[in-house]
Amino acid sequence: MRLLLAEDSALLREALTALLERLGHSIAASAWTAPGLLAAFGKLADAGEPPDLILTDVRMPPGNSDDGLRAALDIRAMRPSQPVLVLSQYIADTYARELLTLPEGAIGYLLKDRVSRVRDFAAALETVAAGGTVIDPDVVQHLLSGSRPGPLDSLTAREREVLALMADGRSNADIAGALTLTDAAVSKHIGNIFAKLGLTPIEDNRRVRAVLTYLQVARH
Repeated sequence: MRLLLAEDSALLREALTALLERLGHSIAASAWTAPGLLAAFGKLADAGEPPDLILTDVRMPPGNSDDGLRAALDIRAMRPSQPVLVLSQYIADTYARELLTLPEGAIGYLLKDRVSRVRDFAAALETVAAGGTVIDPDVVQHLLSGSRPGPLDSLTAREREVLALMADGRSNADIAGALTLTDAAVSKHIGNIFAKLGLTPIEDNRRVRAVLTYLQVARH
């Protein structure tokens, strides 16, 4: 894949570049500020070669706040199908919800600690580039803890734990191992989550939709 990398730390930018190249990807352009990210994307798009994936930090110059995340939203407004994977050291509630509830998918939000899990990070890159959604389980837990009244209120504490692991792309077997449950118990919890959220068997990608149901509610 050809990636557009936006990271204000030169050291981390070089480390990510080395890792991405080791995974078989190439860096089409890089930036260390939010305006630089927008300019780099514009240049690639104007040349008819938009990146396969944008990998961006949240906190970047000039404001050193949520500039990178807001730049990603601006890019998605210009090109709704553009895959974007956000890396962050913290969870930016408002803009994270706005980004993750974009209807076109091809979105990811991972905490930077996940990069050290190379296999999971590599899988996240592929998933987002292919149009899927990847949400860090810690992000899900954080957002769930601050939820407003809504459909997810009916979920039990255990069902919320299962939901967080579902958002991390875990299989039923992985969830069973992480929570010390049987496969049958996990299947029952997932069935209950789908039923409580009104997600029918014909829904595409019900696991991601279950998480996004909360995020859509929490935005309002």
